[in-house]
This record gives sequence, C-alpha cells and structure tokens, in this order.
Amino acid sequence: MIKRKNILKIAIDSPAGAGAGTLAKAISKHYNLFYLDTGKIYRMIAYLKLKYPKKFNRKFIKSKIKSLKVKDLAKKALLSDEVGTEASIISKVKLTRKLVHSFQLNFAYNPPKKYNGSCLDGRDITYNIVPDAEFKFFITASVKTRALRRYKELKSLKKKISYDEVLKSIKKRDKSDYNRRISPLKKTKDSVLINTTNLSKRACFLKIKKIIDRKINI
Repeated sequence: MIKRKNILKIAIDSPAGAGAGTLAKAISKHYNLFYLDTGKIYRMIAYLKLKYPKKFNRKFIKSKIKSLKVKDLAKKALLSDEVGTEASIISKVKLTRKLVHSFQLNFAYNPPKKYNGSCLDGRDITYNIVPDAEFKFFITASVKTRALRRYKELKSLKKKISYDEVLKSIKKRDKSDYNRRISPLKKTKDSVLINTTNLSKRACFLKIKKIIDRKINI
C-alpha cells in the first residue's frame, strides 16, 4: 500500500449518536483533510444485504467494496434504524471487516493529493486502522442525549419512529459495539476524551481545534 509522507492523520472513535461525524466533518474542512465516515461503509454493506439478500455473498461484497466511491456513502437510506442495526451485526463478521479494512487504510494513508491528510471516525480507528495518528479522540455523550439526537435526525428525514424505539436501538448497538470479539469499541489510553452531552457543536469543535493547534503550531 502506498503511504503519503508528512500528512496529518486524525483518528476518532465513538458510540452511535455522539456527534463524532459532525465534528469530524468540521475538523476536516478546517484543516483540509479527507474525511471518511467508516461506519457508513458497514451501513452500505448492510443496506445491500437488506436490498439484495439472494445475491449477498463474499464475491458480491468484494465487488461492491472495490467499486465503492465516497459519494456513495451519502445515501439517505443508510441512515435508517434498520440499516444501523444490521450494520452493527455484520461488523462482527471477520471476513467483512477484512474487506473493509483495506478500503479504510487506503484513504487513511493515501488521501487524494489535494488534501493535507485524513480524518477517519468509527469504532476501532484509534487502535486498529490508524494507530499512528497524530491525534486521537474518543467522542461520547449520555445515551439519552445520543438517542435524542438520532431521533431528531430521523424525524427530519420523515422517518416514522418514536424516541423510545431509537433509545432501545442505541442501547442495543452500544452493547454490540462494546462487546464484540473483533475490534470492539473502546477508548485507548492515548485518546483524548470529549464528552459532548452539554456542549454545543461549536464548543466541541473549538475544544478539539485548541488541542490540535497547540501541537501543530509548536
């Protein structure tokens, strides 16, 4: 694998609904970094499994990942609660993780030349995908806050779902993400903890920006 030299790499791990995606996008835009929401890759595979159950096999997954473009991950259909639950299940499959792993590594270490580096967020980025990242963050928030955020997001997409259903789904996903045998969600010792429960998006961004600027401006 080709690795670009002298690039800035930021790794972010977080449970569902913590606001990591929003922060990662803001950080990427500010520092001109290539952004990849790794969870969306698993959501895409989950979406394909639900849409094409009879075609879903190793060869099918491999061909889809090989032709996958970042713009494909912007589909609104990937945000459904059903897809999210299925994504949490298939992310436990060793074969699936192996296929996705190479896709993630390529974008992490060889982002398009117009970018100064890369910023990836997911569940195992800080210790499995980009363990040598210059900056590592673990973004979290209370489970009720995360459920409310996801509920509002789904309602804005005209999804018919209740807050209690979303809360139940978030708790189920947390249990799955933290306890899976392969690449579980966890905070590494060298990751900075950012709790977004009582912070605005702007406050969270400025907090992370301060940490990054303090180091890169030395």
